Amino acid sequence: MPSPPARYRRLLGTYLAPQRTRMVVLATLMLIDLVLQLGLPRVVQTFIDSATGGGELRALLWIGVAYLGVALGQNWAVVGWQYVAQNVGLLATNRIRADLTRHCLQLDMGFHNARTPGELIERVDGDVAKLQNFLSQFVVQVILNGLLLVGVVVLLFLIDWRVGLPSAVSVVVAVVCAGALTRPLATYSLKERQASAELFGLLEERLSGTEDIRANGAVAYVLRRHIERSRVLFRTSVIRALLGMLSWRSLNTAITIGALLSLTIGALLALDGVLTIGQVYLIFAYTTMLNHPVEQLMRQLDDLQQATASIARVQQLFATEPQVVDAERGAQLPDGPLSVELDAVSFAYPDDELVLREVSTLLPAGTTLGLLGRTGSGKTTLTRLLLRLYDPSVGTVRLGGVDLRRVPNADLRARVAIVTQDVQLFSATVRDNLTFFDATIPDVRIMTALDTLSMGDWVRALPAGLDTPLASGGTGLSAGQAQLLAFARAFLRDPGLIILDEASSRLDPATERQLEHALARLLHGRTAIIIAHRLGTLERVDHIMILEDGRVRERGLRAELVRDPASRFVQLLQVGMEDALV
Repeated sequence: MPSPPARYRRLLGTYLAPQRTRMVVLATLMLIDLVLQLGLPRVVQTFIDSATGGGELRALLWIGVAYLGVALGQNWAVVGWQYVAQNVGLLATNRIRADLTRHCLQLDMGFHNARTPGELIERVDGDVAKLQNFLSQFVVQVILNGLLLVGVVVLLFLIDWRVGLPSAVSVVVAVVCAGALTRPLATYSLKERQASAELFGLLEERLSGTEDIRANGAVAYVLRRHIERSRVLFRTSVIRALLGMLSWRSLNTAITIGALLSLTIGALLALDGVLTIGQVYLIFAYTTMLNHPVEQLMRQLDDLQQATASIARVQQLFATEPQVVDAERGAQLPDGPLSVELDAVSFAYPDDELVLREVSTLLPAGTTLGLLGRTGSGKTTLTRLLLRLYDPSVGTVRLGGVDLRRVPNADLRARVAIVTQDVQLFSATVRDNLTFFDATIPDVRIMTALDTLSMGDWVRALPAGLDTPLASGGTGLSAGQAQLLAFARAFLRDPGLIILDEASSRLDPATERQLEHALARLLHGRTAIIIAHRLGTLERVDHIMILEDGRVRERGLRAELVRDPASRFVQLLQVGMEDALV
């Protein structure tokens, strides 16, 4: 991975370059703030020297007006640059979030299976939130506060070199102290981000399984794990905070000592008549002003340490390459129903044994395959290969005679629809849940699909029809209603291949009968693979394939297998398929 400075340059170049105009405005306003901030004590010095030197009242009034103008100008400059900085930071971080989300969605299932949703949320949102100040103010703040420190020291030297020398030495000591604490701060900032991600992952995983946890009496165990992770986060956060406090106090002490020495020398020179009372005030104002840039630089240093850890984690996520490489300009699938061919396909999940072993089969276009097998025999894995959520470890998967590795993923998933027993519904309207947020699908087409499934009247009876909002996960819907909405999604896709993975297992007998005629319409003229345990679901299939331990145990036409008393399929029918395949 590139060094931290290289990572900073890459991030700044990518997400701030499109905002050059805003950055110029930001730098200009901050420069105005700097100049006016340094000029304000000069106005007060002029007023004091004029007043003590017998200046005219009119001149004093004009100096007062000048002070008011400079003070107002500085305040408005601060308001202006803070507003622009907030805009720059929010625009940049929102773009990073969008790019990270897009990148994560393009990664294969192996990546997502290895990480909890809570960990990814912390990466996409928590880490990116730490970058807002870094992206909006860091570079400009460091430069301008550095210039403010230099400017104050130079102005003190201009008053008298003996006044400027202690402050200059204190600034150098402060910078050395800050540099010495940079590395341990960065180390513990990274540990803190990792501990936070682990805690969020644990919370998401446990909270999503609240019902099972309470039902099985595992609450105490979950609380114990939560306390353990919280303690790790607490320890790393405390150490990082202590290092930050130590760094700040070291700098503050060095600057305070330097300022005290400069002020003392200035007072002694005033007593000797070398300096005026106004100049003594100027020394006091500038030495006091040294604390502000040091405080700002310390905040930026703290932000830099947290940003360093966050940037490393963000760029590590960006650097993660999908194992399933998309064919951006690949072959096109033929129109109409798609044939399915598996040629000596073997597959194993990462760090696991083979799930499929040398599976070969050919399903002609427009026919239906009933796929049977015990739990863990490889049925669902086979469907994941057909959707190219994974690539086979060995062998080739073809649809319509085309190797899936040559087909762009977007084109593939537009031609293949899957309905599973676990329906994912979003916190959105009925329309958006059916169309997956595709606004180009007209309502007439949606209602036609729903009428086919005998759900049209139900949707029309909803308070806002298709615009009725649904809760995340389909809360408030029956299992049958949620499943029928999933079938309606498949209708709208008009796919060349349909996969039904235990799609009717959650339906009650009445709802399943309601679905029977709809399935006939859905499967007509299309290739279909049906995974089921219920005998009635497989009555309409043309072919049967039985998997055992990842291998093809039996494959043939259903009509022929039924007539063969020695076939495995007949044996399953005799003993009760629902019992034999669990």
